[in-house]
Amino acid sequence: MTILDKIIEQKKTEVFNSKKNIPVSELEKSPLFRRTCISLKNNLLNTDTGIISEFKRKSPSLGWIHENANVISVTSGYSTAGASGISILTDTEFFGGSLQDLKSARSGVNCPILRKDFVIDEYQLYEAKAMGADVILLIAAALKAEQTLKLAEKAHELGFEVLLEVHNAEELIHANDSVDMLGVNNRNLKTFEQSIQTSFDLATLIPDKFVKVSESGISSVETVKELRKVGYKGFLMGENFMKTEDPAIALKNFIAGLRT
Repeated sequence: MTILDKIIEQKKTEVFNSKKNIPVSELEKSPLFRRTCISLKNNLLNTDTGIISEFKRKSPSLGWIHENANVISVTSGYSTAGASGISILTDTEFFGGSLQDLKSARSGVNCPILRKDFVIDEYQLYEAKAMGADVILLIAAALKAEQTLKLAEKAHELGFEVLLEVHNAEELIHANDSVDMLGVNNRNLKTFEQSIQTSFDLATLIPDKFVKVSESGISSVETVKELRKVGYKGFLMGENFMKTEDPAIALKNFIAGLRT
């Protein structure tokens, strides 16, 4: 089994158990369920940075990155530093996150929040809504095209924007009219190897109606500037900031470099 296969199997078990413990009717009672989502797409189209800064404690490839990071401190710092959006890892087993991280972050920021997880079931959309997310990530490698369409349509029905993540040209068949942003993950989720060249290779293949986002493996201002030249508006960065003592300061310095 690949790492992705293991994650999806674990996710199926988690969703099954969550459905038994907390029905959708309970999730819908959350005060956050009724809030209007903030548009990440608009932020990316109207910014000079486009940085989506990520809160991530660990990863399958690196292990613990910042084990004791405080989600409220880091995400509020990201927001103050000028992040266009914030990504929160909510997977516990492989990334050390939780839905509570998402809810806690929501209390301290006014910018859009992406629930970053392996979404395989509509139930997870209701969870995200109840915790205050604005954007849902759908990973093409984890879904069939018809599943992607169904989940994207449901996400729009609930008021979310949708970021579709692909890793190669073949996965572009998952793109549909309910997708708002199309992200290219420079990390192969089956091998966890990464290459920025993936974003450059796919740039011309992505229809212009989708806001382009480059994800993972970005560590330099120069790379962001080069990606902008081929049409990318968003840049999802996590490890580059989270591996530092103060992720928010690292983001602030990175944005200063972009504006120089």
